[in-house]
Amino acid sequence: MPEALVTLNQLSVALDGRPVVDRVNLRLDRGDIITIIGPNGAGKTTLIKAILGMQKITEGSVKLAQALTIGYVPQHLSLETTLPLTVRRFMSLSGCASAQCQAALEKTGVGHLMDSSIHHLSGGERQRLLLARALARRPDLLVLDEPAQGVDINGQAALYDLIRQLRDELNCGVIMISHDLHLVMAATDRVICLNQHVCCSGYPADISHDPAFIETFGQPVAESLAVYHHRHNHQHDLHGDVVSGKTLGDEHSRECDHAHH
Repeated sequence: MPEALVTLNQLSVALDGRPVVDRVNLRLDRGDIITIIGPNGAGKTTLIKAILGMQKITEGSVKLAQALTIGYVPQHLSLETTLPLTVRRFMSLSGCASAQCQAALEKTGVGHLMDSSIHHLSGGERQRLLLARALARRPDLLVLDEPAQGVDINGQAALYDLIRQLRDELNCGVIMISHDLHLVMAATDRVICLNQHVCCSGYPADISHDPAFIETFGQPVAESLAVYHHRHNHQHDLHGDVVSGKTLGDEHSRECDHAHH
């Protein structure tokens, strides 16, 4: 029996008397990657914060596995621009040992930036730094709110590949929010379409045909996601280019609908 890391039962959140998340049921097992999609204002970030205990729930329940270690990558990192802060110092604030911090930075491809100022990092480098900080704790559950925010299209492909690799290495569960439907379809095991309530959920190859998905995102988007079957059995380097001769194994060879840009 798979180990359930997160179980939501009829979870609802209301803000100022207005329902933001309505009776959501969800189960995430160890090894799962679940991506939450939906229009702006659908309650995606509120749902994530409820799972993390950062948002009070109105009804229902959140059950987390015992002694669960969570790594969280927020959507935005707001820093005072006049505050001098190096990558090394930022990682030390995680409370993890220096060796753990260095290993996490190497794993996410930014180990060479240890003595750089955070303010001088590119969008992609900053996202990888936030991911490294979350990984330093060796989490059972990785929660990512728009992990590709501010990252160019090639960097996004590499970042999603990295998330899958980290899932395999850590044997953790992953919940992420993303707006980029095309890349999500290649990077996730299950998709949940949220519009206050769960309007549809399922495997990436199936969900673009769901009437509720089409109603939410429109026929053109649904059709663009079903252009062809893309067998995602390769890796990208840090620039998003395909690395020949390397495969991600059977787990990563499943077909999923993925539009070609």
